[in-house]
Amino acid sequence: MDDNKMTAPAEIAAYASQTSVQKAERDTVKTFVLAVLAGVFIAFAAQASNMAIHTITNYGLSKVVGGAVFSAGLIMVLLAGAELFTGNNLMVIGVLDKRITMGQMLRNWLIVYIGNFAGAVLIALLINHSGLLNSSDGALGGLTIKIAVSKVNLSFEQAFILGVLCNWLVCIAVWMSYGAKDAIGKVAVIFFPIWIFVLSGFEHSVANMYYIPAGILAKGNDAFVQASHVSLDMINKLNWGSFIINNLLPVTLGNIVGGSLFIGMIYWFIYNNKKHDKIIERKEVGKGMSV
Repeated sequence: MDDNKMTAPAEIAAYASQTSVQKAERDTVKTFVLAVLAGVFIAFAAQASNMAIHTITNYGLSKVVGGAVFSAGLIMVLLAGAELFTGNNLMVIGVLDKRITMGQMLRNWLIVYIGNFAGAVLIALLINHSGLLNSSDGALGGLTIKIAVSKVNLSFEQAFILGVLCNWLVCIAVWMSYGAKDAIGKVAVIFFPIWIFVLSGFEHSVANMYYIPAGILAKGNDAFVQASHVSLDMINKLNWGSFIINNLLPVTLGNIVGGSLFIGMIYWFIYNNKKHDKIIERKEVGKGMSV
C-alpha cells in the first residue's frame, strides 16, 4: 500500500473495529479524564465560535465564520487524543465484529458522556466568571443566552432529527480522519464536515453541554438578558430541566442514530466480509488517536 495515499475504506473499517477494542479495554479513570478533556476541547471551540460571530449581523456569514472556528474542537480531540461520546458511537463496529460486547460499549459511552458533560460545564462556569461575556457591551452574553433559548425551544422531533444529521457528519469526519496518513490530512478531512454541520444548524449533544449551561448562567446577568433581545417568557423557559428534556435527551438519541446507524452500521455492512480479517491493523493503533 502506497503511504502517500489515503487508507482504503475497508482498512478504515478494520482500524475502527480495532480502535473500539482499545477504547473498551481502557480503565475507567483514564477514560473519564480523556472524556473531560474532550468536553473541554469542544467547549473551547463553542465559546470561541460565539466570540467570533457575536458582532456579525448577517446570519449566513455568522454561520460560515462560526462553523470554521468550531471545527477546531474535533481537530483537538482527534489529534491530541481524547474521548468524545459522539465519535465513540462508531464503537458499534466492534460490537458487530464481536470484538467487544454491547455492555463494554455502553459502559464506555456512559463514562465518556459524563466526562464530556463535566468538561463542557467546567468551561461554561469559567467563561461565566471570566468577564468575557461582557465583550462588546454585553453582546456576547446576550448571544450566549439567545443561542441557548433557541435550542431549548426546539420540538423533540426537530432536536432528534438535527441530532441525527449532526453526528452523521461528525462520524464521517472521524471515519475519514482514520484514513488520513498525516496531521495535515487529518485536519483537512475533519474541517469540512464539521463546518457543514455548524453552518447547517445541526445539533451536537456535547457542544450543547456548553452552549445551554453557558446561557443558563448568563441569564443571571440583567445586562446580558437585555442584550439578548429575547422575551422574559422565553428566558424563563431556559433552565436545567428544559436543557435536559427538550434538548439534551432528543439530541443525544439523534446523535446515536446518526453515528451508529448511518456511519458505523452501514460501513460495517459494506466491508464486513472474509477479507476483513486479513487486513493488517495499522501501526498507530494503541499509540495515537482516541476519539
